[in-house]
Amino acid sequence: MGQRTPLYDLHLALGAKMVDFGGWDMPLHYGSQVEEHHAVRRDCGVFDVSHMTVIDVDGPQAKAWLQHLLANDVERLHSAGRALYSTMLNERGGIVDDMIVYRLDEGYRLVVNASTRDQDLAWMQAHLDGFKLRLIERSELAMLAIQGPHARQKVAELVNQSRGNLIQLLKPFEGQPDGDWFIARTGYTGEDGLEIILPAAQAPGFFNDLVGAGISPIGLGARDTLRVEAGMNLYGQDINLDVSPLASNMAWSIAWEPATRQFIGRTALEAEQAAGVQHKLVGLVLEERGVLRAHQVVRIADVGEGEITSGSFSPTLSKSIALARVPTATADRAEVEIRGKWYPVRVVKPTFVRHGKTLI
Repeated sequence: MGQRTPLYDLHLALGAKMVDFGGWDMPLHYGSQVEEHHAVRRDCGVFDVSHMTVIDVDGPQAKAWLQHLLANDVERLHSAGRALYSTMLNERGGIVDDMIVYRLDEGYRLVVNASTRDQDLAWMQAHLDGFKLRLIERSELAMLAIQGPHARQKVAELVNQSRGNLIQLLKPFEGQPDGDWFIARTGYTGEDGLEIILPAAQAPGFFNDLVGAGISPIGLGARDTLRVEAGMNLYGQDINLDVSPLASNMAWSIAWEPATRQFIGRTALEAEQAAGVQHKLVGLVLEERGVLRAHQVVRIADVGEGEITSGSFSPTLSKSIALARVPTATADRAEVEIRGKWYPVRVVKPTFVRHGKTLI
């Protein structure tokens, strides 16, 4: 038996098929993964993401420590409520984890992956280096994501006036507290929506209210196809300790300026740039029948080979798509080996669908 979120019994009552995910018992789907996927693209759906780890950082040197720890620069968070996406790197430039960082009135809030909790906390503790700050894991909190083009409107109609007003005012990549709730306009689906961090005891009732209002519960299956369509990396598949942001379509999340900010992994990234980045993360589209899966070999004529990191059937595009790490010289055509046969694929930018629009 794995760890369980506060919504475990409610998932069972809703008929969810439960699976192990990073040591947690989580819903894969509630009947139809494809219908759940379409619900998020066309209307909205609610995900239980209470397995994610929330860590608050405060103290006089919290900012300085995060500027040392993270590849992105929290100095960019000019006011409370602003958020940024960053990786946390090892000395070789490999990715320990990726996360969202929110600036609070006092300190910062980090939301990191469930499967990397122990690795992250150990890494953070090992690099406190005398900084004066506190790390507080907020295990008493739960987290729900409500995603889709109608998500903010529908949630605003269900909550009290103060929270409803906040939801309407939030800008993308912003999060603000309202009482004991923290409401952010962020997500992992390529659609607009919210991520709400709230006391665990309140989560089942709120989840039930959302479902009762006609908002579809969404499992991990659709969460994965949605994020692949949006070109978003999954830790452990597309990124890990042995690959850098430069080879993962994440160079945009590195803050190189000021040049004096010596974050962990900077020297390795600079060396990788100077030598020439050897690989890149791209999107693949299979125009024929077949299914693209992780670890399938990608062959590029006169260039070399790569590998699919994430692959699935895209319900929005009705095609099989994938993310793949390939040699930097790869152009717009390649082949993928599926069950001993080679199939032609189109190489595209690794964002297939965003805000309901097809981008390929």
